[in-house]
Amino acid sequence: MKDTFKHQGLRQQLVNVLKNKGIKDEAVLNAIGKIPRHLFMDSSFLDHAYQDKAFPIAADQTISQPYTVAFQSELLKIKRGDKILEIGTGSGYQTAVLCELGAKVWSIERQNELFKKTSKFLPKLGYRAKKLIFGDGYIGFKEEAPFDSIIVTAGAPYVPKSLLSQLKVGGKLVIPVGDDVQVMTMFIRTGPKEFAQEEFGDFRFVPLLGDKN
Repeated sequence: MKDTFKHQGLRQQLVNVLKNKGIKDEAVLNAIGKIPRHLFMDSSFLDHAYQDKAFPIAADQTISQPYTVAFQSELLKIKRGDKILEIGTGSGYQTAVLCELGAKVWSIERQNELFKKTSKFLPKLGYRAKKLIFGDGYIGFKEEAPFDSIIVTAGAPYVPKSLLSQLKVGGKLVIPVGDDVQVMTMFIRTGPKEFAQEEFGDFRFVPLLGDKN
């Protein structure tokens, strides 16, 4: 698994692209600049690894566009030691960003092929989630709730109540909501049954799969 000066240079160019698109969080930019994204992709895509684009991975899924990863990560305002639940492990790239930011990460993946691959791959790069879970993201992970933040990395047709209930008071859920096009939405739990909601424009994600799909 090689990470060359060329790759590092391309990553810095990508960081500059993200800055120009409005990403300001230095910790997030540093994480993107450090993590070898090309290793998360099939070798045939190496030339594309540091473009600001999503690309196909196994099981008809994608590795998210770096801007999207950075945008969602920035919204969370992660502090070292935060407990974070990630719905949709996928390639593990977003997981690695969360780990790089100092979060304790629990991550759920619905596709067994991806779950197996990423479970083996992430530790090789030195990124150890607290737990990678093969299961249904719609139901979250009650055993470890409440979480400081929950991040959903696939398009959800609706907001699962189970995820809202697993936030601590003051915690944030960042979730793309919609069918063909998703609206990036953040919920902040302001009380036992109260939530503030904010929207951040349109994005495109692969659909969030549950046991019903």
